[in-house]
Amino acid sequence: MTSKSSAPRGILPARIIAEYCATGHINPGRALDDDQIQPASLDLRLGEWAYRVRASFLPGPKATVAQRLESLVLHKVNLSEGAVLETGCVYIVPLLESLKLPKGISAAANPKSSTGRLDIFTRVIADYAQEFDTIPEAYGGPLYAEISPRTFSVLARTGSRLSQIRFRSGTSLVSDDIIRKLHASEGLISEGEVNIDNGLALTVDLSGADKDNPVGFRAKRHSGLVDVDKKAALDASDFWEPLWQRGSLVLDPDQFYILASREAVRVPPTHAAEMVPFNPLVGEFRVHYAGFFDPGFGHSSGCGEGARAVLEVRSHEVPFILEDGQIIGRLVYEPLTEVPAQVYGQGIGSNYQRQGLKLSKHFRPYDPSKR
Repeated sequence: MTSKSSAPRGILPARIIAEYCATGHINPGRALDDDQIQPASLDLRLGEWAYRVRASFLPGPKATVAQRLESLVLHKVNLSEGAVLETGCVYIVPLLESLKLPKGISAAANPKSSTGRLDIFTRVIADYAQEFDTIPEAYGGPLYAEISPRTFSVLARTGSRLSQIRFRSGTSLVSDDIIRKLHASEGLISEGEVNIDNGLALTVDLSGADKDNPVGFRAKRHSGLVDVDKKAALDASDFWEPLWQRGSLVLDPDQFYILASREAVRVPPTHAAEMVPFNPLVGEFRVHYAGFFDPGFGHSSGCGEGARAVLEVRSHEVPFILEDGQIIGRLVYEPLTEVPAQVYGQGIGSNYQRQGLKLSKHFRPYDPSKR
């Protein structure tokens, strides 16, 4: 069993996640969606109610989330038929899934890729938590999502999937040595200089080498409503301004940008990857959302052949000039306890395999002829 001390360390694959759902270590709340279990993660679904609160919070070591909500709730919103979550507001939503993790098993959560590309600030909270998106070993209890749309108001409903969770056996095995060995055997990036220092560096592509397509997108203010469950339902030009400036880009405070890495990334089926929060000392900006990369992303095993990392970027308090080729994020790799039966891109509803600069799945592909 994965809970024994002799069990292999690493990220748990889909088979073990499904086993946990069957044995009660994960309580799905209702029947799982067909594509809810990913190669090395589980999508989390919103429950029936969203509680608008005065401010973001952590419950701390002496309180549950429900106890803290009692003094912070402004009103509650029924999600069963769908409801609008407004920009600038903070909502706490109990999730359908709850946990009763075995000894030796912990978890970490992150926004789904599509959530980040909509600029929906989303974090998972557990009872007695002192950190967001961190589920301690052997945790038993409910999970909650903190949701704050920053650019677009969104329509969400019970069952909408904004977050994902990854389970780990033992302590983290992340190290630069793992990355160096993997790159030597797999070639983790397709081009450019390899920079490994607390993760594999990714640089931003503002070169404009593809003359027919923009180097990025800037979100338009005061746009329409985005239904988080509808794919390819919206015209990109109604929500996004294409950026054609080459070589450098001035990031304006309070603006949201979608950019892409210069490097095409590969994640072999034996490992999972994560983009870690970037060191703010190198510039007054941040990649807004850390993200999971499932095994097979950009890899030949999932028919990927390299895929760019899409970057959700904000400046801090002052305008900042971002230069082509500047380091903008770092990837860390961690082994799985076993290779999953299916990897990212193998007919499991993967939306971003072989991607370049790409908006979220909610938008139809941008047509540069309309510029």
